[in-house]
Parts: sequence; C-alpha cells; structure tokens
Amino acid sequence: MTRHCCAEMARRAAWECGSHPSPFDCPDAVVRFDARFREYGLIVHDGGTSVIGIAFCPWCGRKLPESARDRWFDELESRGIDPWEDEIPEEFRDGRWLGP
Repeated sequence: MTRHCCAEMARRAAWECGSHPSPFDCPDAVVRFDARFREYGLIVHDGGTSVIGIAFCPWCGRKLPESARDRWFDELESRGIDPWEDEIPEEFRDGRWLGP
C-alpha cells in the first residue's frame, strides 16, 4: 500500500467515481498517481489522458518522491524483459517492485 504525504493527497489519489469508469472522464478527479513509477500528476481534462507532473503536494506542500520511471525500465532490462514486447511481471504493474 502506498503512503501518501497527507490525508488529502491519499483521498485524491484514490478517487473513484461511480459515474465515470476513467478518472480522465470525471471532472472531480484531479490527481493521477502511478504506483509503478511513484509519479503524481494533475489531470488535464481535455478529452485525453494527459497529466501535468508535480513535484510538491498541492495541499500540504511536501516534496513528493522522485520518479522511479528510469529505475523501472532499468530493472526490467536487467531481467531481460522488453516492456514494449514482453509480458510485464505482476509486481511491476504496481509499486510492489519498489519495496516498502
């Protein structure tokens, strides 16, 4: 389970809407959290799936974790896994590969 910087970020990052299956379709969804990379972004509600990456929490002001995107790709490569062609192991589909 991911620990976020504050209760409001935890609430916003876990937002689910009963009317919209995708957070990109829900006007009340404002934060997208990608656990694979530990990346936070503000959702751009323009009909697509764009986010604007953020480095600080909009509610409490704390610095957010550095992105682990490069490490994710490096770790898959070190295991001989091509993320574009091969099946991604389950632990790499969420934040488990990063540990606690």
